[in-house]
Amino acid sequence: MANELEGRTVAILATNGVEQVELTRPREVLREAGARVDVVALSTEPIQAMNADINKGDVIGVDQAVKDVSAAGYDALVLPGGTVNPDTLRTDANAVAFVQDFFRAGKPVGAICHGPWTLVEADVVRGRTLTSFPSIRTDLRNAGATVVDEQVVCDEGLVTSRTPGDLEAFCAKLVEEFEEGRHPVRQAGATA
Repeated sequence: MANELEGRTVAILATNGVEQVELTRPREVLREAGARVDVVALSTEPIQAMNADINKGDVIGVDQAVKDVSAAGYDALVLPGGTVNPDTLRTDANAVAFVQDFFRAGKPVGAICHGPWTLVEADVVRGRTLTSFPSIRTDLRNAGATVVDEQVVCDEGLVTSRTPGDLEAFCAKLVEEFEEGRHPVRQAGATA
């Protein structure tokens, strides 16, 4: 990758319980492609990453609190998984509004593993095709999404993958979609 994302700014929205590699690997790949990447969390306190939800990983520094930023300051968004991370984010009004604003602006978003749980709460999956970790697929269907079991799925700027095993394909598609930039706004759910 050779500076495809030079001049672009990407937010990775995460909190305690984030699956470490689903935050660190996309951040690394996006930076290698030239993007500035901010970790955005519920506060500016460092967050505790996890490995497979059971083993503590690294403590990760936070660049911005979600209450202090807006989607207008970013070109794209990444939502990593881990079970606790998106479950916590979807209960925070500022985090949900932040996600919704990316969709309202037609800005690309990537979500992996359990990350789409936050998309369900934001009401932005209706009428879209995506994938996720198997245990949240019923939630996605109930929210109006078409769910498929594929390594990476892209639906007009929304990139989704199932597990850390899909990270190579996920990250490559993130760079491609984030380079393309804005997509047409889909009028459904929170974007209607």
